Amino acid sequence: MLKRFIATVCCALVLSASALEVNTANEAELDGVRGLGPSSTERILKAREQGLFKDWADLMQRVKGIKPATAVRLSAAGLTVNQLPYTAPEAGAKAP
Repeated sequence: MLKRFIATVCCALVLSASALEVNTANEAELDGVRGLGPSSTERILKAREQGLFKDWADLMQRVKGIKPATAVRLSAAGLTVNQLPYTAPEAGAKAP
């Protein structure tokens, strides 16, 4: 039990050290995320001008081209929304 707890804490520290928050990242930082290029970075920054993203569903709704599969890849590359990685909806649940 203790080993599992320590492993979980270590994983969380690694993820938080490499995480990039979409609501605070600048253009260069977003361009550095694997899977984001200049056009998608521009769409994110433009949408963010209207207000911070509440969650991944909000990001996917407001930024053209970011769907669940893309969100999975971006999250794996370290992108977070409000410090949270993307978690795919449960099987059978309707995707945003």
